[in-house]
Amino acid sequence: MITLSSIAGLLAGFVHALSGPDHLAAIAPLAADSDRRAWVIGLRWGIGHSIGAIIVGFLALFLQNSLHINIVSSFSEKIVGLMLIGVGLWGYNKACRIHIHDHEHAHDDSGHAHAHAHSLMQNHDDKPAHIHTHAALAMGAFHGLAGGAHIFGVLPALAMPSTIDAVFYLIFFGAGTITAMAGFASVMGIASKKMHAKGEAGYKIMMKSFSTAAIMVGVVWLAI
Repeated sequence: MITLSSIAGLLAGFVHALSGPDHLAAIAPLAADSDRRAWVIGLRWGIGHSIGAIIVGFLALFLQNSLHINIVSSFSEKIVGLMLIGVGLWGYNKACRIHIHDHEHAHDDSGHAHAHAHSLMQNHDDKPAHIHTHAALAMGAFHGLAGGAHIFGVLPALAMPSTIDAVFYLIFFGAGTITAMAGFASVMGIASKKMHAKGEAGYKIMMKSFSTAAIMVGVVWLAI
């Protein structure tokens, strides 16, 4: 049963991560801004989500009669909504200010150009943009505490025949979530890099689209 519960948790985590438009909307603007290490954004979001879901799962397992999951979930959903709107506004502002151009680089005595994205307020001596792993971790944690994670993570764990099965289910649920979101963020990073290479207009459209989606989903989360 441990093997079956582990497989079930892994698959549930994978499906849960990729089936939530709020998850994808939260990650896409951050990943698109971090094309070379975008997978780290997904990894940190997945870790945060796993921490949140596992906390709720363990509390539900051991404090079933005294834990009001709906209160935790409702509060977390509002926080997620605000964070999604914040990420969307940041991404939209980033898209409006971005400037993409070429730099010459020398490698093994041969020079060639790379496309680089810079804010209009940023000079070439500034350090590269910080990979927004802390934001991803925080958003993932609140997503893990919110309602969707309970359907795929907490409720199946409570239905397991033993506590050890439930624990393994929750652990592998987290592993599935982390793997799925790291993969999604990596794809977003590759897409972002290709848009960089094609020029400024396409990259701006992509960032504005992702950011608008994040804002819309955030508004929905606040409204429900």
